Amino acid sequence: MQVIPLGGIVFAMTDHVHPAANGPALTRLAVQATLHCLTGCAIGEVLGMVIGTALGWSDTATIVLAVALAFVFGYALTMLSVLRGGLSLGQAVRIALAADTLSILVMEIVDNAVILAVPGAMEVGLASWLFWATLAFALGVAFVVTVPVNRWLIARGRGHAVVHEHH
Repeated sequence: MQVIPLGGIVFAMTDHVHPAANGPALTRLAVQATLHCLTGCAIGEVLGMVIGTALGWSDTATIVLAVALAFVFGYALTMLSVLRGGLSLGQAVRIALAADTLSILVMEIVDNAVILAVPGAMEVGLASWLFWATLAFALGVAFVVTVPVNRWLIARGRGHAVVHEHH
């Protein structure tokens, strides 16, 4: 595995193409990786939106908190799985950064763009169906957009392919 530092983020890349680099098996892996990413993103996103909205924060502050928490929970889920595999904390951090950064980044950009595009969704408050429906819809759109990103990464031995080497 090659480790590449880039702007404070460390990317790990394998020197091989993933064995399931074509067809339905690759798509299944990409969907699983994206569901894993969605889980962490959704936990962080919902928690951030709830906290920011409940505290009456601005849209910008609420989104910053939600995105930060999405990264924290996304990385934490990956780290837990590789720590169970016997890796050290330092190795787990590097693997999580390599496996999840691009996936979480794409998911969060799409998710928050959709939320901001729905008029009033950020202003209606936590008791509104519009808030929750928009958040659920945005996460669904982000999932659909992120699957091909993860598929592309896994086919090249990157992203969650790096995690699978350590399970």
